Formats: sequence, structure tokens, C-alpha cells
Amino acid sequence: MTWTETNNALHAEFTFGDFTEAFAFMTRVAFAAEAAGHHPEWTNVYNRVRISLSTHDAGNTVTDKDHALAAAIDKLYAGHE
Repeated sequence: MTWTETNNALHAEFTFGDFTEAFAFMTRVAFAAEAAGHHPEWTNVYNRVRISLSTHDAGNTVTDKDHALAAAIDKLYAGHE
């Protein structure tokens, strides 16, 4: 997955076959985020999930926490294909 860094955040969009697949992905990401103690800002519309990552307690900037969670999310997405 390609993440872009704009406006002090990492951004990516993930596409799935349908809403159920997208929601299942969000559930897996939620568990990974909770384990990391780092939570995404995201939206879901039908089969698309948009995620933004930034570290709020570091002044809303991109930190190693964001890159680590992005890498974990990429692994979860790769597992759906």
C-alpha cells in the first residue's frame, strides 16, 4: 500500500469487494491499533476505508508510531488479497 504524507499525517485508502470485507478489515485494524496504543482517524463508505495517522500527543505530527502502525495495517491488508 502506498501511504502519502500530507498535512502532518499519513494517509491511505483501501478498497475491498464489499462492505463486509471492509468492516472486517477495520475490526482487525482496531485490534492492532489498540495493541499499539495508537488509534487511527478513519472513514468507511461501502467498500472503501480511508485512514489517516498522526501522533496527537506529539503535536499532531507523523512519528515512528505512525509508520509502525501503517506497516501493521499494510500487512493486514495484504492478508485480504
